[in-house]
Amino acid sequence: MSQAEDFGEELADFVRRVAELRSARSVPAADLGTVLDAAIFELGHVADRLWPAYEALVGNDRQGGPAPDREEERLLRAIFQRLPLPVALVDRETRVRRMNTAATGLTGIRAGFAAGRPLTGFLLHADRVAFRSQTAAVARGDGDRSVVVHLQPQPELPVRATLAALRPGAEPRTAVLVVLQPSLTRERQGPRPPRPAPDLGEAKRHAAGLDLADAMTTALLSAPAGDRRAVHEAAAAVLHSRFADWVVLDDGTPRPRRTKVLGPPDAPVADVAAQDPAACPLVVEAARGGVPALQVRPEDPDAFGRDATGAPVLVRAEVTSLLCVPLAAPDGPAEGVLTLFRCGARLAFSLAEARAVDVLSRHLALALRRTAGTG
Repeated sequence: MSQAEDFGEELADFVRRVAELRSARSVPAADLGTVLDAAIFELGHVADRLWPAYEALVGNDRQGGPAPDREEERLLRAIFQRLPLPVALVDRETRVRRMNTAATGLTGIRAGFAAGRPLTGFLLHADRVAFRSQTAAVARGDGDRSVVVHLQPQPELPVRATLAALRPGAEPRTAVLVVLQPSLTRERQGPRPPRPAPDLGEAKRHAAGLDLADAMTTALLSAPAGDRRAVHEAAAAVLHSRFADWVVLDDGTPRPRRTKVLGPPDAPVADVAAQDPAACPLVVEAARGGVPALQVRPEDPDAFGRDATGAPVLVRAEVTSLLCVPLAAPDGPAEGVLTLFRCGARLAFSLAEARAVDVLSRHLALALRRTAGTG
């Protein structure tokens, strides 16, 4: 007989004896002492036998069960990783718990980076609300379903996400299995956009940083003294295209004014140039607090305000990462705010690049202060 069955029989006998003690409450008062002794004996039996048996059963459950179950779990994990279809396991808030190799290849995101982050962060803004709602419905038990979404690295390619409820192992909460299938065949997709060049190591990143710093220093020293607009234009020309898809410069604080905007071809540059920086929460926060901001796949679409048409700038420009830094020297107030956007499949700003931009922003602030003094 197993330990669980033995505990069940002991518990059933105890329940029957408790029922007999309840029926004994009608005996004469002179015999109640005997009934009390029996009740105390039964309580001692619970403390000495039933409770230790219960603790032993709970201890066995916490140890993860027998070895064959763990072997089967390892086998299922290996099958999950080697499935040819892109598959991810998320919770009801769409946070990624697991992502197989095919899914990392489709999304262009490493599994280690995606773990713990909402899967909606890798989708276009227009698809996030629907995907989050459908995932919550599946987790509630409303049935499996599917929805068409678009990934940020390939926004032109519709992807069908099939959602199914799953209860992994003995976990108390339901997870959601997401299967991602491109809606177009390889022939209809046409040539894929070129992927960014692979990372060649710290030496290459360091050399690129030195080249950027050299180009910025040369531009700032070549700008006419006393001309703040010329300094803005020189700095924007260095940063545009080679380092960022968008360069936005706002001059002055605490209420900055927009002086320079450079963006991709056919982008709504005029709308962003006409925007009031006071309506951009990121710019206002940087100008007042002097704190730089680095965001990858920004969650708040209104973080940079809206354009003249009422559309969020981050959504219309398809921004995937941004840097917003105050132009402040170590010993003085901010001279303005510099904002950089990267869009589409371009690699997001790294911490090293954010540090380099922070240094360049101080150089730009010194150049503006020098021109202000001489002008």
